[in-house]
Formats: sequence, C-alpha cells, structure tokens
Amino acid sequence: MKYTLHQLQVFLQVKETQSITKAAEELHLTQPAVSIQLKNLQDQFEVLLTELVGRKLIVTDFGKEIANAAKKILDEVQAINHKTMAYKGHLAGTLKISIVSTGKYVMPYFLSGFLHRYKAIDLVMDVTNKAMVIKSLEDHEVDFSLVSILPDHLALDKIDLMQNKLFLVSNSSMNSPRKALNKIEFEKLPLIYREAGSGTRQVMEKFLRKRNWKITKKMELTSNEAVKQAVLAGLGCSIMPLIGIRTELNAGKLKIIPVSGLPIESTWQLIWKKNKKFSPVAEAFLAYIRSEKNRIIEEEFQWSDNY
Repeated sequence: MKYTLHQLQVFLQVKETQSITKAAEELHLTQPAVSIQLKNLQDQFEVLLTELVGRKLIVTDFGKEIANAAKKILDEVQAINHKTMAYKGHLAGTLKISIVSTGKYVMPYFLSGFLHRYKAIDLVMDVTNKAMVIKSLEDHEVDFSLVSILPDHLALDKIDLMQNKLFLVSNSSMNSPRKALNKIEFEKLPLIYREAGSGTRQVMEKFLRKRNWKITKKMELTSNEAVKQAVLAGLGCSIMPLIGIRTELNAGKLKIIPVSGLPIESTWQLIWKKNKKFSPVAEAFLAYIRSEKNRIIEEEFQWSDNY
C-alpha cells in the first residue's frame, strides 16, 4: 500500500464532518481535490471506506477503523515534529483545554502571552457546556478545564483566576425599576434559560430555589450568545455573566436590573485532575499562569470592578 499522510488527513476530516464539502472547507481545499484524495485512498482497499445512502455520505464500519488508525498515525507524526522542535531548544507540543461557553470571554487573555512566547505550541480548545467540559477532563482528553462551579465527584487541583459576577439583564427598552425587584415583580418576568448542563443555568436555578421564586414563562437556549441575542431582541430577561455583556452594556443596548441577592458571585477556576502527570507544555502553561495571572487580570479585567 502507498497511501500518503495527506490522504489519511483528508479521509479523517471526511469521517469527522460526514461531508466532502465540509471537509474541503476545513482543509482549505476544493471539493474535487478532496474527492480525488478520497478515491486514491479507497483504491488501495478492497473493502469500502464510505458509501452513499441517498445523497448522504456514510463512513462504513471498516472506514471507521481506518479513520481511528489514521488518527493515531497523524498524532505520532505530530509528536515527531514536536520532538524535533524540542531538540532544537524550542518548547513544542499541544496544549489541550476545555472551557465552559462563557469562558471564551476569559481564557484567550490567559493564553495569548503564553502562545506568543512559545510559538511552536499548538492549542486545542473546546468550548462547550459544563457537563461536557467535566467529561473531557474525566476522560483524560484535556490538560486543563476552565469552570466557575467545581464538580463534586472528581479529585482536583486548581488555580483561582478571577471573579465571575452574574446579573439580571434586559434590553434597553424595558422600564428600569427605581429599586430592587421584589418576588412578585420578578416572577412576572419572562426568563430565558441556558440548556440543562450549563453552569450558568445551575447558578440561576440555585438562586431561584433558595428564594422559592417561581417563573411564569421561560425560553431555553443552548449558548450564552443565543441568550444574549434573545435578550437584545426583547424576548425576555436572563441572569448572565458580566464578562460576556460588557460591550452591550457600554453601548446602552443591555442594562442591569437590580434584584435583591444579585449579583451572584463565583470564581473562574483553572482545574486539572489531582496527581496528573503533566507534559512539558502543560507544566510550562501552569508556571505561566501562576506568574502572570495578576498582571493579566489587572490589565484586562479591572473594568469589572465598576459593577
């Protein structure tokens, strides 16, 4: 067999996207180029890697096994490249982090200086909800995770990064109350929720349960951005992290509604499994965070003290 690394890379992308068109977009290739590479790889096997069912591309069971093998091969090639860089005196490798969706407003600032310092390091950062973040940590798929609510079933080590504040917000057209909303006023609000498994949703529900407040209407959306757009459109109010709405507050498009007990305050935390054996890259990142976090917070997030 004479398959190439490029053919394996193309096939792996086709398997992951289940689409030649999407694979071409991800690889910055034309669709015909992807189709040719896929055909050249298929010609080396007597068993089908993929098949068309109607207009849908399906990867066969055999194709899935080849894709798994291809991933291992490509990972080993990447490891060779990293080791080559290391022998040249450059720290190289892959840093893998999973973060909750609102963490996308936080984590890039703690990564920027590190990645500029070590240009041979690759970053893989998965942005998802809290449930999936914890699963990736539990399954040893990542080096670190960023959360604001710690799971209680894992033995973890952590570094506290910065404060996380959550406020009730509405769009600018809502009449601003002169004083904090009471129970009856709050319960009349159409409240927009994040999906189950979201840390923001857990915080919101805990706040409501503690006060025995019942809402009369709700909408459930699957990302902080979707919630923010719904609030901007006047579909309701929501309890949201301050870190994700700074631009809209400054522009007067969103406003904070005073409520007794708000803001809810928690802490963004970088976590990892206790006794984890770190790669040189992960060790370097941890050292960077410990030495630079106070400077980063002062330079990038001091504005949050005004709320």
